[in-house]
Amino acid sequence: MKARNGLTRFFNCYILRESQIIKEQLWIRNGKIINPEEVFYVEQVEADTSVDCGGLLIAPGFIDIQINGGWGVDFSYDSENVEEGIQKVAKELLSHGVTSFCPTMVTSDKDKYSKILPKIQKKQGNKSGATVLGVHLEGPFICLARKGAHTPELIKNPEKGFDSLIEMYGSLDNVVIVTLAPELPGALNAIKRLSDKGIKVALGHSEADLSQAEEGVRQGANLITHLFNAMLPFHHRDPGLVGLLASTTEKQVYYGIISDGIHTHPAALRIACRTNREGLILISDAVAAQGLPDGAYRIGPQAVSVENGWAYIAGTKTLCGSTMALDRCVKTFKESTECTLEYALETASLHPARALGIDNRKGKLNYGFDADFVFLDRKTLKVMSTWIAGECVFRHT
Repeated sequence: MKARNGLTRFFNCYILRESQIIKEQLWIRNGKIINPEEVFYVEQVEADTSVDCGGLLIAPGFIDIQINGGWGVDFSYDSENVEEGIQKVAKELLSHGVTSFCPTMVTSDKDKYSKILPKIQKKQGNKSGATVLGVHLEGPFICLARKGAHTPELIKNPEKGFDSLIEMYGSLDNVVIVTLAPELPGALNAIKRLSDKGIKVALGHSEADLSQAEEGVRQGANLITHLFNAMLPFHHRDPGLVGLLASTTEKQVYYGIISDGIHTHPAALRIACRTNREGLILISDAVAAQGLPDGAYRIGPQAVSVENGWAYIAGTKTLCGSTMALDRCVKTFKESTECTLEYALETASLHPARALGIDNRKGKLNYGFDADFVFLDRKTLKVMSTWIAGECVFRHT
């Protein structure tokens, strides 16, 4: 056997593959996971580097599709130093096992979109930070009555359909998800046109009944934004957006859910995952206070007050996002639902990858996939190290 530069073997580890945790080696080369049988029997080469994992669990890197900021940075407000803010959050996320994320902008004015959106470029992750998959635009085309923490004066109707979105946002080149309310005038046209362009549409901040929600799905929507929050509560005669979990739509509807121990009761988490297991996606919905102590922060144009880890619009008791990173959400979700470890991990990796249509390269540890993964303590789920494209980008010391 001869050594070939760049071939790395991880041994003495457990890996999550095909919804099972198995004791098996992991081999990577050129940023991809490879089949060791082909290396051994066909190429007949040995690893250039071997890593003893000490019995740790290797899981696919976490993917956060809704995150408003963190570590003092708000993606919707800090328009003068956008690139620096994105980079700071991307770097900090590595210690939480997040290898890819969608920076999220809440309802803002046209000027903010024109200043901020062009500066949030899609970017491959490395030691400097997690991969930026693209922007998630949450608003302003939402229902005023279900505004949550969004600024009411800035909320709009997409009366011209897709054209209203272009007038507000400008270019959609850096955008991967748009959240809107399907019952608004022009919304269905916007959903179809966005979907035709390959942009995912999430239904949220909405008073849609089930028939309106299902029509949104027929037009191309495949996501629900933070299930149970900022939507009609479940009613047995018309379950609204929540009813999509058990509707007869032809395609899988995915739904983000915040398992920070604050936004969603453990019983509600159990109801959701028992009703539609495949669609559940854990999101942090984290705000600028993520990783920082209680105090005063911002979310877009709104002032935020964080008290005992709860983030409110200042002067109110309106929740405005989470202060918890995605790795903590995974742990909280597992404890709340008593689900398997395999399932909990996949809700933060495989499921978001499927929802975004990137599950042909991310969200799994299958051969040919991107070597984005996280080393975890199997008992505590503590992040011990994070890897992007086969490179160690964070190590717990």
